[in-house]
Amino acid sequence: MIKGETTCKFRNRPPIGLFEPWHTRSPKALHRQLYSAIRRAILDGKLGAGDRLPSSRELTSDLKLSRNTVIAAINQLIVEGYLVSHIGSGTFVQDNVPKASGNRRAAQERAAPKLSNRGDALASTYCANQLEVQPFSSSIADFSAFPVALWQRLQNKHWRMSYHDMLDYSDSGGYAPLRRALAHYLRVFRSVPLDSDQVIITSGTQQSLTLCAQLLADHGDTVWLEDPAYWGAIKAFMSADLHPHPVSVDQDGIAPRTADELMPPRLIYVTPSHQYPTGAVMSLVRRHEILSIARRHQAWVLEDDYDSEFRFSGPPISSLAGLDTDERVLYMGSFSKVLYPGLKLGYLVVPKQLVSAFRLAHYDLNRPGQLPLQAALAEFIEMGHFASALRRARQSYAERRRCLLAALQPCLGPLARITGAEQGLHLCLRLAEDADDVGLAEQLALVGLTVRPLSAYCLKRQDARGLVIGYGYTHLADIERCGPLLARTLLAALQRPHQASRKR
Repeated sequence: MIKGETTCKFRNRPPIGLFEPWHTRSPKALHRQLYSAIRRAILDGKLGAGDRLPSSRELTSDLKLSRNTVIAAINQLIVEGYLVSHIGSGTFVQDNVPKASGNRRAAQERAAPKLSNRGDALASTYCANQLEVQPFSSSIADFSAFPVALWQRLQNKHWRMSYHDMLDYSDSGGYAPLRRALAHYLRVFRSVPLDSDQVIITSGTQQSLTLCAQLLADHGDTVWLEDPAYWGAIKAFMSADLHPHPVSVDQDGIAPRTADELMPPRLIYVTPSHQYPTGAVMSLVRRHEILSIARRHQAWVLEDDYDSEFRFSGPPISSLAGLDTDERVLYMGSFSKVLYPGLKLGYLVVPKQLVSAFRLAHYDLNRPGQLPLQAALAEFIEMGHFASALRRARQSYAERRRCLLAALQPCLGPLARITGAEQGLHLCLRLAEDADDVGLAEQLALVGLTVRPLSAYCLKRQDARGLVIGYGYTHLADIERCGPLLARTLLAALQRPHQASRKR
């Protein structure tokens, strides 16, 4: 709005071109346009300290604006300290307004805002758009197993009830009936010994992890992470400035060695039910070993019971929290897999001695709410709809899993094997240590299929190669159609070792 070529060192009358032209079709009000124009002239140095502005009458006449418009703009600039008005003398630029130094654009470039080192790392490494497991077929996600109409009725019911306290923040850890329903479910189906007071409702596993990192560890403390690792956990611990120590995963889950204990952990993060991303299920022996290490180092174990609801063969294994006799395990989960991801509700079970601290900190840091949504979910669980939804989801995902495994069968052999297919909504196609899994993923993307290279999840190890293939939320018809394409493309690539091997 200001003509850049105009100079402005005057005591009588400034060039009106400083405050033109007007954008009559702009959504911004005229007095805000005039305010912005004068303010920019001051900051750019075109109006210097002590310069006198034309009178409001002169501006009204020359700019063809109403006097109220001009006065509103001038008054706002006076309030903000850009201008000062002296009765009988006029309106002047304040003496203490900072002077512009050099070319404005160059100054802006020099002063371009930068992220902190931590912010830069959070924004550029282990990003969801590269690592989050997606349905391998790129069609619209399928949530048909979820009873949408019933869910809408329950939500509408609790909105109509209009309890005023339901519209406020929650400082009690969440809606009491939901916490009671969850406590019952976890006691019965996951063998977690708990009272409902130990349940804290969060916005999901990510918030639970961040809360644990903030309350249980200090800057620079060591956290043991599975390697390959869940990208979301890496981000949560990075944001708390913790030191990650990768511990390799084998077929029985996280596998600590004597050398690892030279880096004593403050936190140990594990996904024992279905390791993310390899799919390994932690053995009972390994679970006891982790609890023993935690006891020895006075560490906290963060158990992410990822995909525990979907086990397709063999009996489920009790949770780590169910084996814990020292109250050193914090157990977390969410409803995103059984219901739908956008629900954004999860839970964190904390030892009794930590309940008060976690409730207070959760309230202060996150201002939790969404009580009507929590009330609808509590009723959904209490009326048996959650169990029904889980049963339907298991049946649906089991069929999709069967179809994908059948399609991949021709690829299996010395060069490729499947792990993690007994549970969860993704499987891992493990490849030879020298395979170029990144190149394979890129090759599949060219034919419209989304898979993730296993090596991209690794923190330190160099021997993990494979493809992480998701089938959750994928229509069965899409798996039937795209599964053979996935297998053909993989088979062709695996049969050309010179194209599928990583140069060392």
